[in-house]
Amino acid sequence: MRPAIPHVLLSGIVGSTAYGLAGPGSDFDRLGIYAVPTEQLHGLHWPSESHVFTEPDRTLHEVAKWCRLALGGNPTVMELVWLPPELYEVRTSLGNELIDIRRSLLSAKRVRDAYLGYATQQFRRLENRGDGSFSADTRKRNAKHARHLKRLCHQGLELYTTGRLTIRVDDPQEYHDFGEQVATEGADAARPLLAEYEAAFDRNRSVLPGQPDETAAEAWLFRVRAHFYDRLRTQDAP
Repeated sequence: MRPAIPHVLLSGIVGSTAYGLAGPGSDFDRLGIYAVPTEQLHGLHWPSESHVFTEPDRTLHEVAKWCRLALGGNPTVMELVWLPPELYEVRTSLGNELIDIRRSLLSAKRVRDAYLGYATQQFRRLENRGDGSFSADTRKRNAKHARHLKRLCHQGLELYTTGRLTIRVDDPQEYHDFGEQVATEGADAARPLLAEYEAAFDRNRSVLPGQPDETAAEAWLFRVRAHFYDRLRTQDAP
């Protein structure tokens, strides 16, 4: 039996479904954040900071861990606060407050390094898997890595230059075509696109600050902790 996760503040459908790239066999990926009960922060053992489930796929991060990842520019966690409204399954008032401060969590260097870094990871996986001729499964995985490489480059540059993140891609077929091209021709077919975006990051000036506003994130965390502390005091009142 799965453990019940209390105090989920924000949760939604992410991944290929959110990007508009899901196919007939794609899974629904869910990402969310939760706050541990206040009293557990003062005990002998620090509570778990993440819970990962499968069938269906769902990842939940404790609010402090999520903030640390977001402040580092992590693309996977960042998309949670930029989802289209219809993709949220849990959206509390504290979750809305986090969405309101999402841009303050960003910084130019960390966004650049994180998005290009994740895109490069996808490229390395393509190189390590070969040209996809060995099996249908390898070809399918290569196409997926190529699609995500292109998406990460595009979304990262958008976030870097505009301070906004559009989750759903404009032309899904363009991404599927690119994935099939790379799956057929091999990793070298993706190399020019990665180089193009690296040059675009160098060429464009970012609207983002040099450092993220950690004070905004910490102030939100304090509001979360205070909320559940007040709730604890109410419960314990004689």
